[in-house]
Amino acid sequence: MSYGKFASIYDGLMRDIPYEQWVEWVATRKTSGKLLDLACGTGTLSQLFAELGYEVTASDLSEEMLTMASQRFQEANLRIPTYQLSMDNLEGLQGFDAVTISIDSLNYLNHGEQVQKTFSEVHKALNEGGMLFFDVHSLFKVDEIYLDSPFVLDGDDVSYIWHTEPGTAEHSVVHDITFFVREQEDLYRRFEETHEQRTFPVATYSTWLKAAGFVIESITADFSDNEPSDESERIFFCAKKV
Repeated sequence: MSYGKFASIYDGLMRDIPYEQWVEWVATRKTSGKLLDLACGTGTLSQLFAELGYEVTASDLSEEMLTMASQRFQEANLRIPTYQLSMDNLEGLQGFDAVTISIDSLNYLNHGEQVQKTFSEVHKALNEGGMLFFDVHSLFKVDEIYLDSPFVLDGDDVSYIWHTEPGTAEHSVVHDITFFVREQEDLYRRFEETHEQRTFPVATYSTWLKAAGFVIESITADFSDNEPSDESERIFFCAKKV
């Protein structure tokens, strides 16, 4: 599932995401080179990496997201090529020193085979010694926190009602979100989107990474250097191609 109308309001709703910390996490481990930002969304991280001096390529499955990203790059006077691709099909992209899959984007792949194919495709796209960086939802977040819905936002320009329910697969969740976006003072546009996400145990991701030819450099949690605990919400993986 790729983002549709949600792309137009994505940045406003994601203001609390610590993008700078995500970039710092990568930059302390891979200081320069050619970087592929998979599932780039509206291009926030791509821009930050480019401004640090990385040679960035951005990719996303959503045409709407790529339109927003291209506008961002143009306004910032950045030359960042964009590609509309799925994470598990990177044909033609190669020669990178780092690949990033940020902000639980990998959880939009609902089949283990897709995740394994993504790791294999990334491995082929990387130079020897290149690094893969990604984060995913923990089992605790998908199985417990997300199911404590509904979640409600009553904002000045954007409001939503967000319902969740377990997906059909193990450790998956379906998000049904109704948005109300202000277009005039007393006029709101309503639209709905449904997204499904799935995660897997840390040990499963680790097994798949090793099978694809990676050595795991670190597994941490929640924008820290701490190892994951039973109540961690976001798990960070750093792996090297060998």
